[in-house]
Amino acid sequence: MRCLPMMTITEILRLKEEIHLTCREIGEAAGCSKSTVSGILSRCKKCGLTYQDALQLSPARINELIYPDAFGRKQSKEEPDWEVYHKELLINPRRNLQYIWQEEYRPEYPDGYSYSRFCAKYNEWKDNTGKNVVMPQEREPGKELFIDWIGDTLPCVVDNITGEKHEAHFFVTTLGDSSYPFVEAFPDETQLNWNQAHIDAFEWYGGLPRILVPDNCKTAVVHTNLYDPKINEAYNALARHYQVAIIPARVRKPRDKASVESGVGWLETWLLEWLKGRIYYSFEALNHDIRERVLELVEVKFKHRPGSRRSNFIAIDKPALRPLPQDRFEAFTTRKVSKVPNNYHVKFADFYYSVPYSYYKRSVVIHAYAKKIEIFDVVGNRIAIHQRRYAGQRYVTNTDHMPANHQAIAEFNGFNGTYYKQKAFRIGPNTFNFVDKLISSYEFEEQAYKSCMAVINFSRTYGDTRVENACEKALSLNSVTYTTLKNILKNGQDSLPIKQSSSDADTPTPYHENLRIGEWM
Repeated sequence: MRCLPMMTITEILRLKEEIHLTCREIGEAAGCSKSTVSGILSRCKKCGLTYQDALQLSPARINELIYPDAFGRKQSKEEPDWEVYHKELLINPRRNLQYIWQEEYRPEYPDGYSYSRFCAKYNEWKDNTGKNVVMPQEREPGKELFIDWIGDTLPCVVDNITGEKHEAHFFVTTLGDSSYPFVEAFPDETQLNWNQAHIDAFEWYGGLPRILVPDNCKTAVVHTNLYDPKINEAYNALARHYQVAIIPARVRKPRDKASVESGVGWLETWLLEWLKGRIYYSFEALNHDIRERVLELVEVKFKHRPGSRRSNFIAIDKPALRPLPQDRFEAFTTRKVSKVPNNYHVKFADFYYSVPYSYYKRSVVIHAYAKKIEIFDVVGNRIAIHQRRYAGQRYVTNTDHMPANHQAIAEFNGFNGTYYKQKAFRIGPNTFNFVDKLISSYEFEEQAYKSCMAVINFSRTYGDTRVENACEKALSLNSVTYTTLKNILKNGQDSLPIKQSSSDADTPTPYHENLRIGEWM
C-alpha cells in the first residue's frame, strides 16, 4: 500500500466522518482508489486516529501512527542528552564535538554512533530545536557602536633609525543601521590605545551613539559575566565622560555584533589586502592612507539594499547621533598598587613616581596619560600628579611628598655650583667672584660646595656688607680659601683699607658689565 500525504489522509477522514461519503466517493474526491481509502480508514480505526485528532498532530506523527513499519521509531541506540553537550560547547571554548564524542560519549555508549553520525545527529537536534536559526536584527539608527580589533596584523611600519618593522593592529567600529566604519592602526592593543581609538572614532562620526558594544577583551571587560560584567575602570571613565552605556557582547556570540564582524571581513579584503606590501615610516602616515581608503570604500554601493554606507550614514545614522561634549576626554590606562613601598614611590613603565609618604603601606591607583601621571587613593582623591617620563632619571620626586628629614637631605643634595653662585651674587659682586674662583679651584666642583655654603652662611653672622668687604680683601690677597675669609672676618680685617700692589697681576678683576653673572640672577 502506497503512503499518502498527510493532507490526503486528513481529507479522507473528514469526508468519512463529517460528510459520511462512501469509499468510492471519497476516492473520487481525494484522487485515490477505493481500496486505498478503505485501507487508510482501517489503519486509522486500528490506531484510534480521528479527524479532530489529525488536525492537532504533526505530519510526522500521523505517518508514524498510520505507517508504523515505514515511519515508526526504529532507533535502537539510546539518544544522548544533546542539551548537555550543547551547553558544554558554549561554556568551554576549548572543547569541540570530537572531544565530547571521544572523551564523554563513547565511554558511556561504546556501541553508540560513529563520529560522523554523532555530528549529524547533533546538527539535526540543533535544527529541530531552533538553535541554528538566526533572528533578523534591525538596528536602530545611531543607537549602537560595535567595536572590535581585526584579527590580522601587518608588519608595515618601519623605524627609520633602526630599520625595525612594527606590527600594525587595526581597531574597527561600525555604526547603527548603515554599518559605517571607522578604522585606525596602533602599535599594540593596550588600554591607552583602546580608549584613544574610541575618542578618535567619536570625532570621525561627528557625534555620539547611546550604547557601545565591545568584545570581551581585557581593555573593555575585566571579568565576563552574562548578568553583571565587570567593566574596565579606565573604559568606564571614558563612558561616563561621553555619557554612553557599555553593553559587552556575550562570550562566543558573534551575532551580537554581526555588524562589526561582517565589517571586519569586508575590511580584511578591501583594506588589508590593499595595504599589503606597503611600507610606512610612522603610524600617522599609515592612518592617513587608511582614512583615505575608507572614504573610498564607503562610497561603494550595497549589493542587496539601496545606497552606500556613506549615503545611509548621512541619511539615517548621522541625524540620530548626540552632539560631542565641549571637552575632549584624555585617554589613560590604570594600574592598582596594592601597597606603597617604604620609599613612597610607585612604579609605572620602568619609572618611579612619588606619593605623599603618609601613604606608605596603603593602596593607590595610577592613571597614566600620554603626557602625565596621576595617582589617586582608593576613594578617588588625587594625591599626586607628575609629568610622565619616557627617558632619563628613573625616579620622579616631588619634595613636598617627603618627610621633613628627607626634605633637608634632598635640599642639601640639590645644591650645586649654580645655586651657590646665585646666592653669592645676591650678597655682592666680590662675593660672587670669590665663590666663582673657589669652585674653579677644585678639579671636581662638588668638593667646593661645603666651603661655598660656609661663605653664604657668613652673611647670617656678619651681614652682607662685611662678607662683601672680606671677599674683596681675600681677592686682593689672591687667597681664595675658606680659612682666609674666616680669619679676615674673625679678626675684623675687612674694615682695614686694602693695600694696593705695585703689580696689577695680583689685583683681582674688578666687577664690570662684561662679567658673565647675569645667568645667575
